[in-house]
Amino acid sequence: MSLIKFNGNRSNSLTSGFNDVFESIFNDSFFSDRMISRVPAVNISETEDDYHIEMAAPGLQKDDFDIKLDRNMLTVSVEQQQQDVQKNRQFNRREFSYTSFVRSFALPESADDAQIEASYTDGVLNIQVAKKEEAKQVTRKIEIT
Repeated sequence: MSLIKFNGNRSNSLTSGFNDVFESIFNDSFFSDRMISRVPAVNISETEDDYHIEMAAPGLQKDDFDIKLDRNMLTVSVEQQQQDVQKNRQFNRREFSYTSFVRSFALPESADDAQIEASYTDGVLNIQVAKKEEAKQVTRKIEIT
């Protein structure tokens, strides 16, 4: 086996030209915009009576969301397509905005699937899942004898 020493100096014109081509391709906004994950961030919390799911999804309308429950799997999906239609114009580059995502959450056994409420306010989807009565934590003081 032989070791080949790598010269960190980019003075070689072939290497620098080769790297410049790839950097220009992958730094183009067309590629970089599509390489970013477009799944909204989620906060999940629990209180004594409920589970709360908060999903940051600004720029959408409440009609854009599709929330389904299949057994214990709660699925939130969005599919939105916008087309910028401008007549009497010749385009050199035209991009359509297309937003879609799916997030699924496995509900615990203690969740009451008959009592799920959702609201969309200020770019945040709020889903509240009630707990079953027998699953709610009962606190009591235990006497020491």
